[in-house]
Amino acid sequence: MNFQQLRSVREAARRGYNLTEVAQALFTSQPGVSRQIRELEDELGVVIFERNGKRLTGLTEPGKGILKIVERLLVEAENLQHASEEYARQDSGTLTIAATHTQARYALPRVVQAFRAEFPQVRIALQQSSPEHIAEWVLSGKADIGIATEGLSAFPELVSFPCYRWSHLIVVPDGHPLLSQTPVRLSDLAAWPLITYDLGFTGRGHIDAAFREAGVTPDIVLTAMDSDVIKQYVSLGLGVGLVASMAFDHGRDKGLRAIEASHLFATNTTRLAVRRGAYLRKYAYRFIHQFAPELKAQDISAALATDEA
Repeated sequence: MNFQQLRSVREAARRGYNLTEVAQALFTSQPGVSRQIRELEDELGVVIFERNGKRLTGLTEPGKGILKIVERLLVEAENLQHASEEYARQDSGTLTIAATHTQARYALPRVVQAFRAEFPQVRIALQQSSPEHIAEWVLSGKADIGIATEGLSAFPELVSFPCYRWSHLIVVPDGHPLLSQTPVRLSDLAAWPLITYDLGFTGRGHIDAAFREAGVTPDIVLTAMDSDVIKQYVSLGLGVGLVASMAFDHGRDKGLRAIEASHLFATNTTRLAVRRGAYLRKYAYRFIHQFAPELKAQDISAALATDEA
């Protein structure tokens, strides 16, 4: 038994039994992956995967139990590597943070600045993507910490913590008619072309749910991942914007005005996630505490150590 065999089994399950993708992820060949899996099955005396000819189609019942053990073994192997690196380099290394654009642009700068002042020898690798990709990166070990508003709590292999709550704002150009309507109703918004976030980003689900529950059909003419892009198109007069409250700055966003919308859309919760069972270096705990001061190292450690519910 070797780690390459274990990684082949784990990646096959993660990538929908597509051995071409598994081979690419492991920088090997498809026949090599097949051989590693077959050799492990022969050694254990158990068939792990169901097959249709040479194609993998699913996990057998014994395979489902074996996969959980494989996951734990690989996580502990990675933890051992991280632990040895920490003892060798207590205050240096790389901390990889995966976050949405809104979090990276508006919520993280102050945290990164404070963290760098405390740990000047730690390099921060900041990756930006969708919540689903963020979850995948944390699960695969490509990122230590994931930060997003949507999606992270849907993965049982992750431990996610609520960090802070925020609301949406309506953004319009100076002089827009909505500025004289108090309070603004959903039907008032629906009378204008709207510009907001892509599906699955920055609380978009709460926006759609509010219109749906009110029986109002909005005219969403443009969507984007980036709050600054949304505001740019609002400034060009292409529509009314719906953005996260932290994405609007009255001093910086010249020519635009913000209108309170907390009465229209449900409050959102930004969450921070780490992989269940993962080993975190002390500076990772410190970063988490700086981002969400109510999260204590001992509570995080206890949550990471618990088995999946």
